[in-house]
Amino acid sequence: MNPFLKFLERGDLLTLGFGTTVAMWVVGYVGRIPPVIVPSAVLLLLLCLCLLAGGYLAGRYMSLGWRGGLYTGLLASTLNLLILGSLLTGDEPNRIVPSALIWIPGSYLVSGVLAAAGAALAGSPVRIQPIHWTSLYARVAALATFFLIFIGGLVTSHEAGLAVVDWPNSFGYNMFLYPLSRMTGGIYYEHAHRLFGSLVGLTTVVLALHLWRTDVRRWVKWLGLVCVVLVVIQGVLGGLRVTGTFTLSASPEDTSPSIQLAILHGVLGQIFFALMIAMAVFTTASWIQAYPPKPYPSTNADRSLTIALTIALILQLVLGAILRHIAHGLLIHISAAAVVTALAIIAGVRAWGLYPEEPMLPRLGLTLLKVIALQLILGLCALAATGMTQIPDQPPHATDVIFTTAHQVTGALLLAVTVALMLWTWRLLAPQAEPRSQSSPGEAHVR
Repeated sequence: MNPFLKFLERGDLLTLGFGTTVAMWVVGYVGRIPPVIVPSAVLLLLLCLCLLAGGYLAGRYMSLGWRGGLYTGLLASTLNLLILGSLLTGDEPNRIVPSALIWIPGSYLVSGVLAAAGAALAGSPVRIQPIHWTSLYARVAALATFFLIFIGGLVTSHEAGLAVVDWPNSFGYNMFLYPLSRMTGGIYYEHAHRLFGSLVGLTTVVLALHLWRTDVRRWVKWLGLVCVVLVVIQGVLGGLRVTGTFTLSASPEDTSPSIQLAILHGVLGQIFFALMIAMAVFTTASWIQAYPPKPYPSTNADRSLTIALTIALILQLVLGAILRHIAHGLLIHISAAAVVTALAIIAGVRAWGLYPEEPMLPRLGLTLLKVIALQLILGLCALAATGMTQIPDQPPHATDVIFTTAHQVTGALLLAVTVALMLWTWRLLAPQAEPRSQSSPGEAHVR
């Protein structure tokens, strides 16, 4: 078999390799946020610990011993080439420094050795029931998307959406070769968002290819391709939000930034996250192996309720994006929040209390109630923070950034929980058949 096709079928390697990479990128991003700036030595140590942890998990749950850790480290190192280029260029755009001849093979060597050492430390693999690796990889993809939404929220909160003036280049540099030393202030937030978006896009493409190689359900394979199309559209919208047209120019005369595309980009990002959550649900062993739906008299009501809540949340996301970008529609947003809250409470309480025989539904119902409560609190805090700290022509206050970003991210989480509840409601519950009326002998004779 073709080695690449065999690689695409290894859900265990994909999960641990991409999972390790996502962990490293999150650690690196947080460690380099302008207000934080963790010392380079400490950040390097944390990244090495991520590789050791990835290798350890490979040793515990893969059957390849230290080689599983080695492959995990090599895959992570390959994915990290997306960001390693920022360390390999100088003042001249797209010119690789001579030390790249050491950096690239060195990164492979260090990553492979550390992950292999982690696998060796794990000892013999744990004897457990077979792991559904495809589902775990889908969850890694969903988690990466969630962090991308968080990073995008920081871009909006810091008003840094136009900090990098061109696309797909960055100030004339290839996006993957823009120097790390120049990623400061708003440029860091915007450029890191672009890089993390490329990782999410690659993760989505590999997930779709993996499903085509391993999943027998044709509709799941096609849904994976829909995810790829959507993530490509999302990336293009993000770029056109900056330039307004397809151009490599960084001149203001050739670009026309679009606030409308910024709003669409923000909303579509959260819808894409909900779709990735759906993929994670569809690939679970519980979904595939679950028994046929049980009939309940309240099935139709709860199916309709979860659909209504999902639609209301998407409309609320649109209103929230408009409010975030152009500061209009606050009263409408608050009014819609009241409707969403009422629907979420009703759906959560019903799922929590009506279906004790379906453990998934009470768990999701309770989670929905907790998330909507958190979202209300964050919404009030964001409203208070923007009202008290917002000063015209001044950078956003830290309190404003924290609460508005947290409110946006929790909104995405609320949509994800709602979508999961809607899908499991349709999977586990069936409408109860209406009892047939018994006709009297006389009626039968008339007929």
